[in-house]
Amino acid sequence: MENQAETFSDKLLGFTLPGRDARARVVRLDKVVDDVLSAHDYPAPITHLLGEALVLGALMGGLLKGGAGQLTMQAHTRTGVVSLLVCDFRAGEMRGYADFDADRLEALGANPPLSALFGEGYLAITFETGPGERYQGIVPLEGDSLAEACEMYFSQSEQIPTLIRVASRAGGSGRVAGGLLIQHLADGEVGRERLHVRSDHPDWEHVAHLASTISHEELLDQDLSMEAIAWRLFHEEDEVRVQQGALLFRGCRCSADYYTSVIERFPAAEREEMRNDDDKIVVDCAFCAKEFELAI
Repeated sequence: MENQAETFSDKLLGFTLPGRDARARVVRLDKVVDDVLSAHDYPAPITHLLGEALVLGALMGGLLKGGAGQLTMQAHTRTGVVSLLVCDFRAGEMRGYADFDADRLEALGANPPLSALFGEGYLAITFETGPGERYQGIVPLEGDSLAEACEMYFSQSEQIPTLIRVASRAGGSGRVAGGLLIQHLADGEVGRERLHVRSDHPDWEHVAHLASTISHEELLDQDLSMEAIAWRLFHEEDEVRVQQGALLFRGCRCSADYYTSVIERFPAAEREEMRNDDDKIVVDCAFCAKEFELAI
């Protein structure tokens, strides 16, 4: 591994194992996750869920080439307690939001399983890599975690063996969340035809076994750098190549001008129905909880 400043929180770290045809991303969120959660007064199960979702968004968004494009992850259900969970990543800018039934959530207790939160839901993962370049995969929300559903996405939609580990907890100064994503790539090159990628490939079995030993404590330890995590897991490999990733921060693309441009597309009669008792159209952003009074 190269000598460089170590990475601890709110920044992506990538690394590859050239001898094993594997690539990985590691992330730990500190201020970012607190900034996103502060927009709403979420109960504990939702802060835990959204913290995990933001980690997954950062890990998968970090796979975009050159830091360009956008990754959006949405979990939907018509029957579950959480009707919508969404987060996205664009060049390090992150945002997230959850919509849920508070009364039904309270009845589930302190630590409800994923199945109780979503019922029969599905997870949609969308990569936008450039103008008009968009692809999406949809998988059922099955298993014990959002991470398992994301592993299923890569297995079914991209045929890439993938292991993901995510951890989230409330600390003394706020919530901390972290994660590791590692993948096996044919011939060790991104973008080549994946004809020979197999989940039982001996190199992948070796990498997956070592990666699976990562603990929640290591992912969340703010005194343990992400370079140290990569070294702990793979120090016996011939080579570990580390690449610094994007700085992560909470962002939102809402603005009065943007919402005005959207509302202006509606017919005049529909815009009149949108007006409140003060004859004004007010739009609130679910991501940042800001309200915009539109001059229309």
